Amino acid sequence: MGDLPYAPIVPNGVGRNYGTKAVPTYVMAEAETAPLPKITVEEPPPPPPPARRSLPARLGDLPMRVIYRSVVGVVAALAVATAAVVFFVTGWGKGTPTAAGPGGVEPLATVAPAGAVTPVPSDSPAPSVLSGPSSPPVPASSPAAEPAPTQGRSALVAAQADSRVPKLPSDRELARFRGHAAATKGRVKDKRSGVTFVRFVKGWKLARSSPFATRRTLPGAKGADHRGMLASCPVPIAVQEKLKDTAFLAARWTLNYHPEGSKITWTASQPIKAGKREGWLLGYRVNYEVGGKKHLSNAAVALVDVPSAKPALVFITIPDAQKKRWTDINTVMSSLRAL
Repeated sequence: MGDLPYAPIVPNGVGRNYGTKAVPTYVMAEAETAPLPKITVEEPPPPPPPARRSLPARLGDLPMRVIYRSVVGVVAALAVATAAVVFFVTGWGKGTPTAAGPGGVEPLATVAPAGAVTPVPSDSPAPSVLSGPSSPPVPASSPAAEPAPTQGRSALVAAQADSRVPKLPSDRELARFRGHAAATKGRVKDKRSGVTFVRFVKGWKLARSSPFATRRTLPGAKGADHRGMLASCPVPIAVQEKLKDTAFLAARWTLNYHPEGSKITWTASQPIKAGKREGWLLGYRVNYEVGGKKHLSNAAVALVDVPSAKPALVFITIPDAQKKRWTDINTVMSSLRAL
């Protein structure tokens, strides 16, 4: 080997020489390695929000039975509302019934007196036959004779201009009529009006009350077209500042319950006491013609200042054909009490 070139010994890099020998495995493990590349996973972008659907499109998803029920409900509600409007527009203000005719039928009043308010009918008293079938009914007051309806103070002004009703006289007491009063038992209690008075047991019979709260009538007299009537209700006309003025309007209003063309002549005007409550009484004669013959009725109207919103009215009228019962006017008016 003398001519062979010298082979250098290469160090292993860790301080040992291995020459041409194989490198141990643990030595190779310690050798430096290249770093692995970093892998990054990108997340996908969020999906776009769903487009807003129109109202008709959303309604199309509803079941048909739900849509049908909704339509039926709306139609029913509109029908009820329409019926209510029609009732309130056409169901009120139908007019006030006038005086009970001798034929047992009460014709309707065509025009109420000035400031009149139609009372609410009472359903407590039962109807009764008022007279025989042969007597013709008493006609209602003529519309032309009635002034236009007014309210408040203007109602009093209109009444004072009415030729059928003269100016009230100075205070005077109700005269005592001759005769024997009808027998009485117990009392009539008008809770709606807030007043009570004696109950007659003979002659006076229950009659259809509307538009009054209570009403009683005498049997029809032979050959007479008008009969006695006793009634009560809350005052059906405009209330005035003075009870006397309200009574004046109430007396004028009662002409609706007398024959057409009736006129008033005053016989009494006085304050009264109905128990502990104040009141005012007006007595008057009602003059009229029937069949070309002159007749009259004696009447009285009393107002009692009860705690209710309106004073109580008690009204009694008896024609000359039943003048034996005129003394019943005194009996009723002296028995008035507030409930």
